[in-house]
Amino acid sequence: MSVNLTKGQQISLSKSDGSALSAVRMGLGWQAAPRKGFLAKLAGPRDIDLDASALLFSGGQLADVVFFQHLSSDDGSVRHLGDNLTGGAGAGGDDEVILVDLPRVPSHVDQIVFTVNSFTGQTFAEVQNAFCRLADETTGQELARYTLSGGGTHTAQIMAKLHRTGSGWQLKALGEPAAGRTFQDLLPAIARHL
Repeated sequence: MSVNLTKGQQISLSKSDGSALSAVRMGLGWQAAPRKGFLAKLAGPRDIDLDASALLFSGGQLADVVFFQHLSSDDGSVRHLGDNLTGGAGAGGDDEVILVDLPRVPSHVDQIVFTVNSFTGQTFAEVQNAFCRLADETTGQELARYTLSGGGTHTAQIMAKLHRTGSGWQLKALGEPAAGRTFQDLLPAIARHL
């Protein structure tokens, strides 16, 4: 059963039988919003390049990053399946995917922060049907979905973080609008959530 996440909400990544998830899929999907005005409607929507990134932290310090130019963490526990430059046709599928093999994440990594950036610089007012979701990669079962709110003048969002607890991992929805074309632009804003 999927949970629609709201800003600040946390969910445990333990299965209903008490066992822990081993492989987590963070999916990002979106499509360009239609342009406004008569001539704009004839031209159709502009391509929008949203980029998903996963930033691995150890004790508040950036230890590794996975994004479209570095598709795998140095240890191989977090993998990006490739860059999508235009988004989807609104079918609800994942346009970009980051896989996390939780047992392989090095013990010094205590948080993984997921971000979305508009690399082409459009604001989220120009994006529709955008979401990120967390699923059990082994079974395909969707665990949580976070809808990226349409509108606003921001070009990025600090979506969520996985963080270690005494009993495993938890997901916290952050949903913080930000400005920036790359994950590097977001580091000062991310620091508040570590």
